Amino acid sequence: MKFKTVAVAMLSLMLATCDVSVEAGKPDVEYLQTEEFAALNYPFSEAVRVGNMLYLSGQIGTLPNSNELIPGGIGPETRQTMKNISDVLERYNSSMDKVVKCLCMLTDISEWGDMSKAYVKFFPDHKPARSAFAGTGLALGAKVEIECWATVD
Repeated sequence: MKFKTVAVAMLSLMLATCDVSVEAGKPDVEYLQTEEFAALNYPFSEAVRVGNMLYLSGQIGTLPNSNELIPGGIGPETRQTMKNISDVLERYNSSMDKVVKCLCMLTDISEWGDMSKAYVKFFPDHKPARSAFAGTGLALGAKVEIECWATVD
């Protein structure tokens, strides 16, 4: 019992003499969007940077700076979606090779294979972690929406 008392007393003394700061540094949060993106009047940011992570809002297969989906079905939509993701990443100092996680949302899970065929072409050297699910009601009637997280320098 004497040992416990001495140990607790010494620990208390050590802690009392240390300059301990309870406040940890908070990472800066940047909400990112171009003027062109802001003009589209969406209720979200194009991307958010926290520390060295870049979180992209979900992208669909729209033609650049428009609300028009590329025609042709899941393959062309996925390719355009991935091009849009690549453009956003480059705009904010990242790239496809720095993507660590993607979330794929489809309106029809039976098109998962065709979506995956187009998707993997954008990751020739690595395969980020990925989740996929199907639901209804994607924006503008899109067949696929993809959200990605990436690192930045």
